[in-house]
Amino acid sequence: MSTTLLVVQTLNGLQLGVLLFLIAAGLTLVFGVMDFINLAHGVQYMLGAYFAAAFYGMTGHFLLALLLALAAALLLGLLLEILVFRHLYGRSHLDQVLATFGLILFFNEAVRALWGSSPLSYPMPEALSGSVALMPGLLYPVYRLVVLAAGLGVALLLWVLIARTRVGMRVRAGASNADMVSALGVNIRRLFMIVFGVGTMLAGFAGALAGPIFAVEPNMGDNFLILAFVVIVIGGIGSIKGAFMASLLVGLVDTLGRSFATDLFRLVLAPAAANQVGPALASMLIYLLMAAILFWRPAGLFPSHGQ
Repeated sequence: MSTTLLVVQTLNGLQLGVLLFLIAAGLTLVFGVMDFINLAHGVQYMLGAYFAAAFYGMTGHFLLALLLALAAALLLGLLLEILVFRHLYGRSHLDQVLATFGLILFFNEAVRALWGSSPLSYPMPEALSGSVALMPGLLYPVYRLVVLAAGLGVALLLWVLIARTRVGMRVRAGASNADMVSALGVNIRRLFMIVFGVGTMLAGFAGALAGPIFAVEPNMGDNFLILAFVVIVIGGIGSIKGAFMASLLVGLVDTLGRSFATDLFRLVLAPAAANQVGPALASMLIYLLMAAILFWRPAGLFPSHGQ
């Protein structure tokens, strides 16, 4: 296990963590404030990547494509809230799961019909296509550092929005006791629309940033959705701070586990056994972590005040 590889994989884990946070932040607010299970949230990540690829093809400009993708993700999220989601408020979680699972199937087939099943790609900005020397012998892609910085910047901005604004105060109160907030005269439907809009825009932003790194293809949001649910369970439902800390933790554990689990098991097992046990356990690490944290803190690391 070299120091260079450890630093690279740690940065990769942090990058995965900030992408997870962009997805999980909206999901935890929707779940915490509205008690709404939205399985289609991963679709917004996928659509953000597809929108960015489509707008890049039209404009040839990465930043403009990114901004247009954000606007498209926001508009689509608001449209879905008006046409579909608001009719599911107050319904059972089973109804919400079935309806949003149907949206997953619909949008996965829709992107196949519009863009085909073959993976798409679009380049990162030329100014960000190089590498930077972090230490002697270690070059790391500039774009990945920008993704990490952008995720941290959005996390700071979201914290300011939630902790320091009137809308954020209402969101925090809604996460603690939505019925009381509604009884005090707050337009809870408008609050729900704001939460949905911000959540879908953040997920779309994550997809647009990830497009030049990962393949843009149908179903690309499914694995991230599973990880995002793990994040909000670990961090605490309705907690932005919990989502941020848990996202970084899950990103690091998943990335470092997949990279070094086999090497660590070789210290105590025969090489053949380590080659079998290492990858199998690495894929389970985040779920073992979730089980351990829930045993220790059933409400998550940083639950909202209402839990």
